[in-house]
Amino acid sequence: MAKYTLSVLVENHAGVLSRVSGLFSRRGFNIDSLAVGVTEDPNISRITIVVDGDEHTVEQVSKQLNKLIDVIKVKQLVRHESVSRELALIKVSAETAAARSGVMQVVEIFRAKIVDISNTTLTVEISGSTDKVAAAEEMLKQFGIKEIVRTGTIAIERGNKVIKYNNNDEEE
Repeated sequence: MAKYTLSVLVENHAGVLSRVSGLFSRRGFNIDSLAVGVTEDPNISRITIVVDGDEHTVEQVSKQLNKLIDVIKVKQLVRHESVSRELALIKVSAETAAARSGVMQVVEIFRAKIVDISNTTLTVEISGSTDKVAAAEEMLKQFGIKEIVRTGTIAIERGNKVIKYNNNDEEE
């Protein structure tokens, strides 16, 4: 099975996310990740959904989403034609100077940053592709991960392509 990224523009009001996620559960579609945020228009939110499945599954999901009253537009993003990122905060055990030094080396390699320090832990912030975040997590495991939180994937089309609220995608 492959992963597909859908960018869904919806009206920004209470209950919309519940209706969207309810559609997935009723149909038995699996959501790999989901991220929601307001757009440049405060009345419209963008939901980025990564779905596990095949072309048929994604086609069915898109058709079902388009039937929801609050959905303005659904667009499947093509991997090489879009930019996607994920953010993670990873709290790592760092009780010794050697551990702190080791964590700091991993942070430097992955162009991450330390955003919190305590006597026994360092909290690392990293953003990038899902693979980059997973690789950094794997490297930090040797120090003992105390806690981790990851956002869902967010994505946007490359170049001049803009997903518009009407039916026409435009280049500006």
